Amino acid sequence: MPKPTPKKPSKTATKPATKKTSKVTTKAAAKPSAAKATTVAKKAAAKLPAAKTPAAKTAAPKANAKSAAKSAATKPPGLSEGSVAPDFRLPRDGGGEISRADFAGRKLVLFFYPKANTPGCTREAIDFTRLGADFKACGTAVLGVSADSVKAQDSFRDKHQLATPLLSDPTHAMLEAYGAWGEKSLYGRKFEGIIRSTVLIGADGRVARVWRNVKVDGHADQVLAAAQSL
Repeated sequence: MPKPTPKKPSKTATKPATKKTSKVTTKAAAKPSAAKATTVAKKAAAKLPAAKTPAAKTAAPKANAKSAAKSAATKPPGLSEGSVAPDFRLPRDGGGEISRADFAGRKLVLFFYPKANTPGCTREAIDFTRLGADFKACGTAVLGVSADSVKAQDSFRDKHQLATPLLSDPTHAMLEAYGAWGEKSLYGRKFEGIIRSTVLIGADGRVARVWRNVKVDGHADQVLAAAQSL
């Protein structure tokens, strides 16, 4: 009697199903990861502009503050025209003292110079001396003022034969009161010193004219013209 032939296992049972299931599972698992990565990337990109904004906002006030400081530093200090001229009493060349009260009822010119015996200050003092008779003719007295010692003023007067009284203000009190002391700049270096200035005081004791950061050439003539017009 012949033996029955054993049945071969079906080839379609598991392998294709396993492969198809595996692929579907893998794709399904991969899609959420990609979506999640995209969402994270978008959030990170969205945060970048926001991080830059505070820096820009902070920089603007700093720039404005810097501009304001610069503007304040360059603004000419001193008295306003029409204000009452501050009182003073200072030692002068040759000894003795001079005060504001000594010129009550008269016009007075105060020219403030940085340093005795320097070129610009020498030319300015010589020019006011040259015009001394003209100032006197229009009822105006002239005084030079610096922070130099009385001894230095004596030397300055004698060396250049100056006829204009020279006052010494080493404490800077009178210079500050008249706005002739403040911040200066030379070759990029900032320091405190005398700002070359001139103040014309009327016979009524009030400030008639103020000149700041004076250019020496022709300045004494300009001041004389102003004094003659009062």
